[in-house]
Amino acid sequence: MQQPTVCHLPNEDVEVLNSEYGKNVIKLLRIRRDDKKHCIKEVEACVHIRLDSVNEYLHGDNSAVIPTDTMKNIVLALAKCKGIQTIEQFALDICNHLISSYCHVVYVKAYVQEVPWRRLEKNGIPHVHSFICVPEGIRFCEAEQCQNGCPLVISGIKELKLKKTTQSGFQGFHRDKYTTIPERTDRVFSAELFCKWSYGECQDIDFDCVWDIVHECVLEAFSGPPDCGEYSPSHQKTVNNIQMLILARVPQIQEIEVTLNNIYYDVIDLKKFGLTNDKEVLVPVDIPYASYTCTLGRKKCLREQA
Repeated sequence: MQQPTVCHLPNEDVEVLNSEYGKNVIKLLRIRRDDKKHCIKEVEACVHIRLDSVNEYLHGDNSAVIPTDTMKNIVLALAKCKGIQTIEQFALDICNHLISSYCHVVYVKAYVQEVPWRRLEKNGIPHVHSFICVPEGIRFCEAEQCQNGCPLVISGIKELKLKKTTQSGFQGFHRDKYTTIPERTDRVFSAELFCKWSYGECQDIDFDCVWDIVHECVLEAFSGPPDCGEYSPSHQKTVNNIQMLILARVPQIQEIEVTLNNIYYDVIDLKKFGLTNDKEVLVPVDIPYASYTCTLGRKKCLREQA
């Protein structure tokens, strides 16, 4: 059978709009030993770069290509030589090394996320070398830098699951012939949070302190006072409450994005068993699920950028 003729466009007829490549899911555990006390950072990194030419794409010329295996090895070597004080600083170290070492690299982006290990304690005494993994959200960051440019850093929390069993409702929404849900004044509010924020200048920022404050603000704005809670009229208003509290308490943050992915629970009918169910036994409904996202920026910063 005759093979179809492959038709090639000349390179002059196309333009490369973007070309990046890199190494994903570089996993490592960094241990710092200070006599008996050990400190750990377990991270997963992704590193992508853009070169000043696209010859490898258009002409198959690999002479300028930095192998992704080299990029992986750089990440491992930097973990050894510089350590990992914070994932943000580690991401900045990766960007700085690639930009300063290779003049033909015009752009670097490093993503780093941290496994949530916490030091074990007994009777308030921290253990010197034992840790437990706690599901209190995954800390992540992105750093990017161009040649002759200042680095930009985004920090964030993801996969933080939140739940409250009352003080949530949904009323007064638009109705038409397709609307079937009833209004609710008391419901279970369960969601998975994604949150990321950007800074202005990256110098002299205590990234650990900022992350801890943001994490605390998320929990406080979602739950309210411990003795009574705070009513949420919608997922959207809770998103806004979280953002406003964070911006009020962390002046270094210029812009913040928050997403709540709803985890819905259905009250099951137990009448066939001769039982009542006053919202005591519920089952999760995985899909479809609702998602609510908002990005807030400080007006002063937005005016300066414009």
